Amino acid sequence: MEEDEEPEPLLSPAAASRDARAPPGGGGDGPASGASSRQRAVATVCVLCFINLLNYTDRFTVAGVLPDIEEYFNIDDSSSGLLQTVFISSYMVLAPVFGYLGDRYNRKCIMSCGIFFWSTITLASSFVPQKYFWLLLVTRGLVGVGEASYSTIAPTVIADLFVGDQRSRMLSIFYFAIPVGSGLGYIVGSKVNDIAEDWHWALRVTPPLGLLAVVLLVLVVAEIPRGAIERRSDRELVTTSWFTDVRALSTNHSFVLSSLGFTSVAFVSGSLALWAPAYLLRAQVVQGTMQPCIRRPCSSMDSLIFGIITCVSGFLGVGAGVEVSKRYRRVNPRADPLVCAFGLLASAPFLFLALATAEASTVATYVFIFIGELLLSLNWAIVADILLYVVVPTRRSTAEAFQIMTSHLLGDASSPYLIGLISDRVRRIRADSYLSEFRSLEYALMTCCFAGVLGGAAFLGTAIFIERDRKLAESLTQGTGEDRADTRVWSLPVSLSVLPLSLSVSLSLSLSLPPLCLSLSVSLSAPSLSLSLC
Repeated sequence: MEEDEEPEPLLSPAAASRDARAPPGGGGDGPASGASSRQRAVATVCVLCFINLLNYTDRFTVAGVLPDIEEYFNIDDSSSGLLQTVFISSYMVLAPVFGYLGDRYNRKCIMSCGIFFWSTITLASSFVPQKYFWLLLVTRGLVGVGEASYSTIAPTVIADLFVGDQRSRMLSIFYFAIPVGSGLGYIVGSKVNDIAEDWHWALRVTPPLGLLAVVLLVLVVAEIPRGAIERRSDRELVTTSWFTDVRALSTNHSFVLSSLGFTSVAFVSGSLALWAPAYLLRAQVVQGTMQPCIRRPCSSMDSLIFGIITCVSGFLGVGAGVEVSKRYRRVNPRADPLVCAFGLLASAPFLFLALATAEASTVATYVFIFIGELLLSLNWAIVADILLYVVVPTRRSTAEAFQIMTSHLLGDASSPYLIGLISDRVRRIRADSYLSEFRSLEYALMTCCFAGVLGGAAFLGTAIFIERDRKLAESLTQGTGEDRADTRVWSLPVSLSVLPLSLSVSLSLSLSLPPLCLSLSVSLSAPSLSLSLC
């Protein structure tokens, strides 16, 4: 892959200059001037949204037919949890690689190749023989490789088309696809399984649509100059080394804390995505209203209902989050992280009630799950917007990649397997029965409530630093600020230096955590300690 030559910009030079100098949040909220450029920008968002919808539909189709997969391969909860864990793990590990490429090379080419790859592998995974469960795990891992190439880059393309409130609105459209696509994954998986009476066909729905997505991406989406719409000076944004980018991101408190908060969202949503339909099925077996799954095809009604709940709650939650944050921002500039914190903290008790009432009333469980997922969905578009306005354009793909890696490493990569592992361990110390299967999974899912509270605390921490980090990113993008990538924060660097002129050896230790800076220096002559304001 070759380095980007300066591509034909979506904005004309004159339009780019006008938009770049427009005040943020005012007349420069939109894309390029001119009807054709605006239509092209909107069409680009529509194509990216369709691909994101397809991305999450494919990701959660497996969860929609999980009981059938468990019965087909004769595996337990921890092994079935590995299906999601392996997928997310490869997706997470490759995200920084594609983040690096996305900040430096042709983004449309990277996304097209990735979508074609995961569509092909998804189709191949539907032909895995019954004795080769390990091969299904391998194919799910390879699907994660392809999806990482898209998810790290697509939001940065939208960021280069819109600013201000229109960017938030377009991101909300893009992130509608996460809960809606996840819900469609359950619906497609369960209904195709019912019609074909074979879960393999559920994995054969998205690959043809993936090939259509590649065609649309090539024909509609343009390669856009990074940060052109945000610049207010003629100074070009300089791409720095990967290590400098990582150092700068690690000193960005808002980015780090919001990524940790989003990790909690991923932990909870990943756990529910894989285990909620199976938990609801076991609850109804305990109630005596449904027979246990002994032979295929298993009942898919819970997957269908959970998919509908996920679609509706996600659609309402993402839109509500953006609108509430936009209105609250008029009176409080820290509105974005505070709305995210509210969503996580408020969802925890409703998820607890969903688990506590499952044995007595399935309807009550559905109601509480709906409210809990609605509150969780407030976060999706807002977190993406936070990242885009506290990180400069030349580091956004890398930032997206590291947020993906963190949220999946500690979130939905580990949570499905962790829930399954806890469930299996609890079941071993209880008498073997359907009640034991239900109760063990109930106890395991309780961890989601604690994860939600921790995530809310991280977003409250983000609110402390959000204004400072946003202003710094804006000044760097507009060419009026100084890059502080070399500032040592969150670390304890130790250096040994030899100064031949004075023939002295010194050891220095420094810690910078604004507003305090601490440094310790030891030399042959005398030690010194200083504490100052940064």
